[in-house]
Amino acid sequence: MKRPVVLKALGGAAALVLAAGCSSEDASPGSASPGSARERPGAAPPSSVSAPASPSATAPATAGVTVAGTLTEGLKSPWGLAELPGGDLLVSSRDERTITRIDGRTGTRTPLGEVPGVVPGGEGGLLGLAFRDGRVYAYLTAASDNRIVRMAYGGGAGDRLGPPEPVLTGIPKGFTHNGGRIAFGPDGMLYAGTGETGRTGLAQDRGSLGGKVLRMTPEGRPAPGNPFPDSVVYSYGHRNVQGLAWDADGRLWAAEFGQNTWDELNLIAAGRNYGWPEAEGRSGREGFTDPVAQWPTSEASPSGIAYAKGAIWMAGLRGERLWRVPLSGAERSGEPEAFLRGDHGRLRTVLAAGGDRLWLVTSETDTRGTPGPGDDRILRLRVG
Repeated sequence: MKRPVVLKALGGAAALVLAAGCSSEDASPGSASPGSARERPGAAPPSSVSAPASPSATAPATAGVTVAGTLTEGLKSPWGLAELPGGDLLVSSRDERTITRIDGRTGTRTPLGEVPGVVPGGEGGLLGLAFRDGRVYAYLTAASDNRIVRMAYGGGAGDRLGPPEPVLTGIPKGFTHNGGRIAFGPDGMLYAGTGETGRTGLAQDRGSLGGKVLRMTPEGRPAPGNPFPDSVVYSYGHRNVQGLAWDADGRLWAAEFGQNTWDELNLIAAGRNYGWPEAEGRSGREGFTDPVAQWPTSEASPSGIAYAKGAIWMAGLRGERLWRVPLSGAERSGEPEAFLRGDHGRLRTVLAAGGDRLWLVTSETDTRGTPGPGDDRILRLRVG
């Protein structure tokens, strides 16, 4: 385990390109082609791009990151991460189809078992996790589709998962671009980021669940206030969404993999079209919503994101770094900064742990990395 160290941000034009964008998981720059293997969380719905900035939410232009230690190591293909009441964590293994409980203080691991019906392959398998009201929600790849299920956990059953109950089925699946992040929003609704599976036309097809941000009740029905009648589709025109987070004012942000050019951080608003495949990154075209920040695909390939200390923190796979995007309301308040560059390899998931604390999950055992002794890990971070 590395000693705790405070790292300064990477500067210069090479660390950032302004505007908006997204990235891929490919190990070699410029290797993607359409459909190639670039993968890149009672109240009102999240407010739109026009929401006023809150002075209290303005982040300082620069910050630091302290790696405070390793919670646990030796994880295989970790993907989803969810916090339980009391601070323990649940982590999914994409390829082994298992969920493990991890003590949030000691790192002690308790296997909860294999989730039935998961069919791993390529970028598919047991993906995002969420927890609400005694149930574990999981986004998984099944034999015919991607789907969201929920399983009873805790209470009288102890450390056992109940049988999976379908919440939402029929999300397109593919060898690549399966999306997979799920999270409950401040409105109590369940959100999911999906991919277009390499079939680019699905992103613009509002009748398809692929290439979308979805919003639904905990039972999987279209959430009240959704923009399209009788539909769980909340926004569309996405290539592959693997990061979801809400800021202090309830705005929804999403990270998205690009193809060859731009990875994106988008501010998500109901009914908006984010352009893919007609636009990758900032286009300025009428009818499309441009990203708030964008990066060359070699510098990001964003998966999970989290909000803490007035900024979005974005885990980079191919970029092997943690990006900080300072916010002032619905806009950036400064240039994105890169931390941990190459220190821990590919970074898959980041989860807010309260105050200035983050959990960060590495991703060297996902078939795209170069695993070493102890991979993969969950790291404790302090950010400012």
